[in-house]
Amino acid sequence: MSTETTELPDEEQELFEHHRIQADKGQGLLRIDKFLMTRLENATRNRIQNAAEAGNIHVNGKPVKSSYKVKPGDIIQILLPHPVREIELIPQDLPINIVFEDEEIIIVNKDPGMVVHPGYGNYTGTLVNALVYHFQQLPKKNTNFGDGREEALRPGLVHRIDKNTSGIIVIAKTELTLSRLSKKFFDRDIDRIYVALVWGDFKEDSGTVTGNLGRSLQDRKIMTVFPNGDQGKHAVTHWKVLERFGYVTLIECKLETGRTHQIRAHMKYIGHPLFNDDTYGGDRILKGTTFQKYKMFIENCFKLLPRQALHAKSLGFKHPTTKEYVNFDSAIPADMQAVLDKWRIYTTNKPWEDE
Repeated sequence: MSTETTELPDEEQELFEHHRIQADKGQGLLRIDKFLMTRLENATRNRIQNAAEAGNIHVNGKPVKSSYKVKPGDIIQILLPHPVREIELIPQDLPINIVFEDEEIIIVNKDPGMVVHPGYGNYTGTLVNALVYHFQQLPKKNTNFGDGREEALRPGLVHRIDKNTSGIIVIAKTELTLSRLSKKFFDRDIDRIYVALVWGDFKEDSGTVTGNLGRSLQDRKIMTVFPNGDQGKHAVTHWKVLERFGYVTLIECKLETGRTHQIRAHMKYIGHPLFNDDTYGGDRILKGTTFQKYKMFIENCFKLLPRQALHAKSLGFKHPTTKEYVNFDSAIPADMQAVLDKWRIYTTNKPWEDE
């Protein structure tokens, strides 16, 4: 039996696993849910059955039910939401902006500075901590995640955005919904639009960045583009200009793939790092004049926006239950809006002419 696993656990990336298993030639007939339980770590029967119902288990290229009997030589592919980390989820009454909620999903407009999921160094104060508390306040019938026990009630994350990136994120409230959303992200059946303020001007009004993304060989904390495609994973970002300020540009980015730091790394690669992105070199003056007033202006902008200028503005998809297309939009947050307003005034007044 051969097994291949692709895990996608990083920030600003989908949170699911893709497994490919080929049954041995001597494999006896066995229900596929039982077969997979013995071969996949953290794969409970409930997770596997929900994956099957969501259409996430394929045998020889075709979707199957959990009752399918595995045969010798079968090629099995399964998509599973990433397993819950072995960490205590502490409920916390924290302010969060819930844009929409029904019995299946929650849409949150995340504030900049909030970590999505507890982890090393961030066990409390995260979006998940806030959502666990929120779930506990809901009627039991609206919190049917896992096996229904109170301690099993947890947010179902299918994607994340960075701590210092603001914007829209979708969370599943049931195991089945989590499986269905995972498939949508895997199939790229999700419309994701970000807005970003980047250094420099563009010759064109729109374009596409294509380049494999992977961990930098020099610094594992950042992502880099491997243009030859010999390393990393396929990544595509479509961009268009929204507003030009001469030295910086406001752009819209539409993600075709969802890799770690995709927009930040792709923009740096084409020479347009995000404004005040301290990880990818945007936290210093890259374009503009040498005038002291300009330097002070940039420093004031950095103080107003002490993070990368990136906002997950909208998210659109077919609702996992109603099948109707839904789209959730959010306003640019106050810190980023304040900097945009300053740039509008600055480029209108042209203070460098007074130097």
